[in-house]
Amino acid sequence: NVMSYRTLNKSKAKANTILNPQLATTALRLYVGFFALGFIIASALFMIIQSKFTLNSQLITGLSIIMGAYVAVYKFIKHQQRALTPKEINRLTLSSSTIIWLLAALYFLGLWLLVFDTASREVLLDMTRQQPMPLLLALAMMVVFTLIVTRLSLWGINRLLASKY
Repeated sequence: NVMSYRTLNKSKAKANTILNPQLATTALRLYVGFFALGFIIASALFMIIQSKFTLNSQLITGLSIIMGAYVAVYKFIKHQQRALTPKEINRLTLSSSTIIWLLAALYFLGLWLLVFDTASREVLLDMTRQQPMPLLLALAMMVVFTLIVTRLSLWGINRLLASKY
């Protein structure tokens, strides 16, 4: 009798989350935070590894995103006792990619203010003024790369971990 009550509560919680989008949005904010935490920890570990071995920056970004996605999906499935829906994966992808780029902007701002001297800043500004298109195209490609890797990671890890439930 206790098992049927427990199953009923899980079904009721799932139905409430699906029927009430505000509840689903609130719940996803927590998992965006888990994604960011996993991404930051993975990035820090890969930066330490990169101090010993030369690694491609896109590889590090991709692996950090995969680790962040794993943490977010693992926590979601553990807490919600269900897999992410495609709509939730899409919202988590956009939110997580936004967080990644906000963290990148903070990192660059920290470098700009704390590490670069006046001469380095001038060189970067002159380079940006002389040839802005290569920089803009590289930025656009990294945004697309981030979105694709985040979406594929969330989808793949969701399928992998959801098969256990």
